[in-house]
Amino acid sequence: MTGGHPAYVLDTNVFVEAARRYYAFDIAPGFWQALIEQAGTGQIQSIDRVKAEIDRGEDDLKAWANSSYHLWFASTDENEVIDAYRGFRKT
Repeated sequence: MTGGHPAYVLDTNVFVEAARRYYAFDIAPGFWQALIEQAGTGQIQSIDRVKAEIDRGEDDLKAWANSSYHLWFASTDENEVIDAYRGFRKT
């Protein structure tokens, strides 16, 4: 997590529900590209534990997460990530 904290931290449900219900990759590729763009500007991010949940599947979401979004899953082994999470819980 460099350059300050992202505005939003996405959980597993955001990715899974979007992929399975509302924004399938073949129907709404612009949604997935927008996630990449927003992550690139620091507006959104996720954590490695979310990626681990996504990796349990064998689907387009797993492929996308590993090929296109992998840079924006922050490691929960980093103290900065844990400190940021503590800050979210206090608000």
